[in-house]
Amino acid sequence: MKSLVTGATGFLGSAVMRCLLTAGHDVRVLVRPDSDRRNLENFPVEITEGDLRDHCSLKSAISGCDNLFHVAADYRLWVPDPETMHEINVNGTQALIMAAAQEGVKRIIYTSSVATLGLNQDGSPANEETPPNYNTIAGYYKRSKYQAEQMVKQLINDHHLPLVIVNPSTPIGPGDIRPTPTGRIVLDTLMGRMPAYVNTGLNIAHVDDIAYGHLLAYQYGKPGERYILGGDNMTLLQILETIDKINGTKRNRINIPISLMLPMAWFMEKAATLTHKEPRATLDSIHMAKKLMFFSSEKANRELGYQSRPAIEALIDAVKWFKENDYCK
Repeated sequence: MKSLVTGATGFLGSAVMRCLLTAGHDVRVLVRPDSDRRNLENFPVEITEGDLRDHCSLKSAISGCDNLFHVAADYRLWVPDPETMHEINVNGTQALIMAAAQEGVKRIIYTSSVATLGLNQDGSPANEETPPNYNTIAGYYKRSKYQAEQMVKQLINDHHLPLVIVNPSTPIGPGDIRPTPTGRIVLDTLMGRMPAYVNTGLNIAHVDDIAYGHLLAYQYGKPGERYILGGDNMTLLQILETIDKINGTKRNRINIPISLMLPMAWFMEKAATLTHKEPRATLDSIHMAKKLMFFSSEKANRELGYQSRPAIEALIDAVKWFKENDYCK
């Protein structure tokens, strides 16, 4: 049983890779020639080089595989060139899935995002049926993932693909080498760089639980269905205070209204165009923060047997990993 995993050098993809190895899969990983491969070290995987923008490399990567776990995505909240993100997240996904279909793979698990789902105005947890409004989706990343998921659904219908969609919420835990935008919240809190907060919220889940959810979707998911893989709903202030408690620190923070954060984010983005470094806050991220991004995994619990540990355990593991790997210097 051979499975191709994309994104295995990254945070969630490496967790999916480890989960599949534990479950007895032979794993092939698709990596770019210039990728940071620390998350692959000491794991018995077959490495094939390629790129989601190089469609010929995708056909070679999927050849001889029984299953596809497509986890890779360009996950950034600010990009100087949104066309590159679209080429990877939308066009690359389409090319890879069609290559898998032509190869006759038995099972495809596509990693989408809760970014493709709608949110409830009253802050109650959204589910797979909560309708999104594309015009209110903030940011190139979220819009690209929405477009990709719509395209994947069309491919399922047109070609009767054995494909299951999973929608992870906010993964936290070990192995976030970049780190991801959410990992930076943890790291910035540890470093004392989060003196303020806005009234928003996230759904926090341990990265290993979300990875195991991918295996459950492979085993029990229904083709054409999508499943939220999440954990605990927490306000941003609760997240920051929990990290403080884990770290043995206590900080007083001020609540900044969204209206005051917007001009700050504007200046950060302008500076980023000169430094070419991703800003700590973006206009899109501030617009996203206007709502509580709370979600329910009840469908995955019921149909897949998915379970998630308390969010504090994910935060504990993340804090420990960042410290042990010298990110807090």
